[in-house]
Amino acid sequence: MAKNKKIVRYRRPFRINIGLIIFGIIFIYLMFYVYSYFTTTHTSVYEVVHGTIAVNNSYTGLALRSEELITADRSGDINYYLKDATKAGTGDLIYSIDSDGSISGQINLASEDAASLSEESLTDLEKKISEYAGSYRPESFYHVYTFKNDLNAEISEALSMEALNSITNAVAAAENQSTFHKGTSPRDGIVVYYTDGFESVTPEKFTPEMFQPSSYDKINLKNQRKVETGKAVCKLITDENWNLIIPVSGDTKRQLSDASSIRIKFKKDDTIVRASFTSEEKDGMNYLVLSLSDSMIRFATDRYVEVELLLDEEKGLKIPNSAIAKKDFFTVPMEYFQKGNNSSEEGLMVRRTEKNGTVTDSFVTTNIYFATEYAYYVDDENLQDGDVVLKPNSSDTYTIHETAKLEGIFCINKGYAVFRQIDVIYQNAEYSIIRSGTEYGVSLYDHIALNGSAVTDNVIIKNK
Repeated sequence: MAKNKKIVRYRRPFRINIGLIIFGIIFIYLMFYVYSYFTTTHTSVYEVVHGTIAVNNSYTGLALRSEELITADRSGDINYYLKDATKAGTGDLIYSIDSDGSISGQINLASEDAASLSEESLTDLEKKISEYAGSYRPESFYHVYTFKNDLNAEISEALSMEALNSITNAVAAAENQSTFHKGTSPRDGIVVYYTDGFESVTPEKFTPEMFQPSSYDKINLKNQRKVETGKAVCKLITDENWNLIIPVSGDTKRQLSDASSIRIKFKKDDTIVRASFTSEEKDGMNYLVLSLSDSMIRFATDRYVEVELLLDEEKGLKIPNSAIAKKDFFTVPMEYFQKGNNSSEEGLMVRRTEKNGTVTDSFVTTNIYFATEYAYYVDDENLQDGDVVLKPNSSDTYTIHETAKLEGIFCINKGYAVFRQIDVIYQNAEYSIIRSGTEYGVSLYDHIALNGSAVTDNVIIKNK
């Protein structure tokens, strides 16, 4: 007979699976990392550095002068004898009008021979051609036709003067018969031979539409062979003082807000002068009205003058404009701040009333972001609208309500965003130059959020 045998189940000893534990830890870490990735603000970082912004200071100005039109007192063929943009004294010969054309015909015939030009006249023509070639710019090609007309008129004028001197007897006879009349300067001034309709424009009467050189219509009077009574034969600039009106950007206007004069360089000949100026705004555009007392004769034939404002490059801490943000702050009078909680940190004694009616006073440490002469700017991290603060050693109280905006950036040196106020010195379309060494501000090599509008205070920053 077989013996009964009791079967006992074998219990395996408990063993820790190290691999499973490690896998679990890694899994938890990965889940935490994924959670952090989707809940943490991601932003690009910019390191604050010293930099400069080159200012484009080249402008085209509208030249305004005291200009007096000289008109013909009779009809006939006209000839000119004085060079363009030349000083004329009272009584100096400028032009002649020939009623029957006999003397004018002789002058024109003699002036067709360019070989008779004097050495002085040829030198002057060569100088004008050289000046134009040096200042030529493709974007101002329309000036070529004006220069061509001016050059032709000057050659004709030089030849006419030499021809007039060669037929003095015939001229005297025509003058006796009142068929030939010499036009002289009525007063001292600079003689120019063009009209453009801007002769009566003053710094008080200019309009933005006048700053369109491509539609500018300049009439060269020396191209006319005949003239009618009452028509313009030339004009006289009677004052050395003149104005140059320059349209400028708002940045340039702000940069010059504390100045009353400025150094300018004329691009035509690279001469540099200092001019006083005033600012004016018309139809949303900013203008500088420059007052000049020299150089007028060199630009007497130009209505539009290209100049460069000699301003220094802006230097300082350079940041991208995308980093700039604005934030609202409570403004609290300085006399309500005090030190408390056995520390040297500034704060406020805040009185709050609980729902059950209990009144409690507590010291609240605040972050100061900016200071005016009378108040500190503080955030709403530990304060709220309507809080009552107590004045040290006084029964006076102040209710927090007033706010003001500050322009600044978010500094992320410690891995979370901290707002810092900035003082912008100069700004273009992409970058700003800010003042360094400002209290509560930004320092060299600080790391800031590249996109300030996507960041809020104290948010943890994950660098891209």
